[in-house]
Amino acid sequence: MKFVTYMNNEEETVGINIGEKVILVNEVLNSIGRTNVNSMIELIEKFDTNTMVKIETAIKSNDFNFVLLDSIKLLAPIPNPKRNIFCLGKNYIDHVKEIKMTKISDSGIPDFPIYFTKVASPAIGNGEMIKFSTEVTTQVDYEVELAIVIGKKEINIKPEYAEEYIFGYTIVNDISARDLQGKHTQWFKGKGLDTFCPMGSCIVHKNEIPFPVELNIRSSINGELRQNSNTKNLIFDIPCIISDLSKGLTLKPGDIICTGTPSGVGMGFHPPKFLKNGDIVECYIQSIGKLVNKVSVI
Repeated sequence: MKFVTYMNNEEETVGINIGEKVILVNEVLNSIGRTNVNSMIELIEKFDTNTMVKIETAIKSNDFNFVLLDSIKLLAPIPNPKRNIFCLGKNYIDHVKEIKMTKISDSGIPDFPIYFTKVASPAIGNGEMIKFSTEVTTQVDYEVELAIVIGKKEINIKPEYAEEYIFGYTIVNDISARDLQGKHTQWFKGKGLDTFCPMGSCIVHKNEIPFPVELNIRSSINGELRQNSNTKNLIFDIPCIISDLSKGLTLKPGDIICTGTPSGVGMGFHPPKFLKNGDIVECYIQSIGKLVNKVSVI
């Protein structure tokens, strides 16, 4: 099942996307005796093991009101995460090889996950503009990533129980200013500029995606395929990531973890292929869908 956040009468609203239709999630929750939610995070926080079964049953047996998908403005599924997004660097071997030794990284395959955080306040949704000024950066890059959305609060999670703490999955495009990464010798600033966190367009509940997660992942610029891999190629897989990150650090409902990007990023080409004004960036992950954004140099 796909959950979306969209604008409804100038209010942020959570819906369930089925085909070309979007059903108001609160109507479904009320039909199964649950209280209203005001955001995706609140929905995740109130979710329990029986909720999905009851929602699916209610949708099959009721005629709920709906809006057409193409008639609404989709937002990022979690427009304003409560905490910065957790991100992994260098988590596909082919990406490690393509960036080689640069100002932003060494050339080695990591022995342990490399973490950094990314500001998303707010994250931008499908169809919104990636904006930047050439007075700030001239080397803006794209990175399609599978993002895990945490569903339950816990610390010190064992790998074999990792799936229990997942709510679902979405797409994040980890937009990155490579010149700022090199200048500051760390990744926070170069990945934290306004509009640098496209997300969406939905969260797919974990019941829809078999575990272990092996999904095709791609990105294209103006129709030109750039990245093309599968999440089975992660160096550190999802159980490892959740277990390692949660050691001594409590994960909370609505937390978002980006799992890294495969090869084909702009800085990996010779000469580099950085984003330009008017570029159309399309990210795709199997079973989740597409996230499409246009670049605006201001």
